[in-house]
Amino acid sequence: QVHLVESGGALVQTGGSLKLSCRVSGIILSVFWDIRVGWFRQAPGKERELVASIASDRSTNYADSVKGRFTISKDNTRRSVNLQMNGLKPEDTAVYYCSMNYRGQDLWGPGTQVTVSS
Repeated sequence: QVHLVESGGALVQTGGSLKLSCRVSGIILSVFWDIRVGWFRQAPGKERELVASIASDRSTNYADSVKGRFTISKDNTRRSVNLQMNGLKPEDTAVYYCSMNYRGQDLWGPGTQVTVSS
């Protein structure tokens, strides 16, 4: 079975940085290579939103709210997708999830909490 597990969430002050990591297990490298992986977040009382995604050709897209502050990258060797977050703001506080579509099914990790104090 394919599993996604996020890590790296923490409590940080405004302006600080965090690096989130999403490890994918149970998938062969050649398949992981071709899959688009996304980072999403959900704040209390709000809908889940796409933060960033990266495709097999390493093309990326970002939510307008994080452009210039967040960077997504993919490490195929480690089967992981990282999200470097700089210049964090209180409005970035949320549970962050990674997700990918595998064989027609959307898979999600359990999430990691990011809290930015003002």
